[in-house]
This record gives sequence, C-alpha cells and structure tokens, in this order.
Amino acid sequence: MENTLFVPAGGPPRVAPPDHAIYAAMGTEMIFEMQRDFYRELEKSSIRFMFPDDMMAAADRSAAFFVGLLGGPPLYQQLYGNPMMRARHMPFPIDEAARQEWLRCFAVVLEDATTRYNFPEEHLPGFWAFLEGFSGWMVNTATPPAG
Repeated sequence: MENTLFVPAGGPPRVAPPDHAIYAAMGTEMIFEMQRDFYRELEKSSIRFMFPDDMMAAADRSAAFFVGLLGGPPLYQQLYGNPMMRARHMPFPIDEAARQEWLRCFAVVLEDATTRYNFPEEHLPGFWAFLEGFSGWMVNTATPPAG
C-alpha cells in the first residue's frame, strides 16, 4: 500500500502570530520555564513516544522557537537554522488524536500561566488560536475512520 502524505484541509494555517507583547512581559527565562513544564506534561502523555529520551533538551529547543515567535531574539534560527516545523515533524505519525493530546498538555500548562510565567492574560486567547492553527498544520497522518 502506498504511503501518501496527508495534508490538512486548507493548507498552512492562516492564523495571526502571537502578539510580541508576550515576550516583553515574560522574557526568555519564563518562556523556557513554560516549555519545560509543557514537556513535563508531554512526558506523562500518550504521545511521549514521539519525543526524544532527553525531554528537557527537547523543551529547550522548543523554547528557543517560542522565544522568537513571541517577539524575542531568533534563538531557534541562530542555534538550529530555519525552523521548517512541518518538515521536522514528518518522521512522526501525527494524527488528529495526537494533535488533541498535544493541545491538552499545553492547556494544562496555560491554566496558571499568568501567575506562574507572567503570561499576559489578555494575550492567552490569541496565543491559543495560534496553537490550534499551528498544531493543525503539523497533522500529517489521516485519522482512520471509526468503526
């Protein structure tokens, strides 16, 4: 059976990037801490198998991406090159269930993000909208039909 690439309907997300005021409020260290906590959640999740053994190294790599995305210096590009996130995620079978689990883990971390990481509360809805769109584009495997 031929393995065909699954492309989510609509192609790349058309969502607004997160507001750069997020970085201004949080700074690099809080973004790294938030990502480490997110990866601690992922470590307990059903999608743990998709991540490397060293979850904190993976968290720091992800944090470097988020620092730039949220308005800080382009750490990811400086350290690792062009993000090419969809291409980097292709080796992993990401279906809608995996996406929902990833989002669930992020939601847990964002529950107390305003107090724990100084995440500006007024920017949580926009950030969540970005995560939903971004994660939708990472889906590369069709979910099998029920039944």
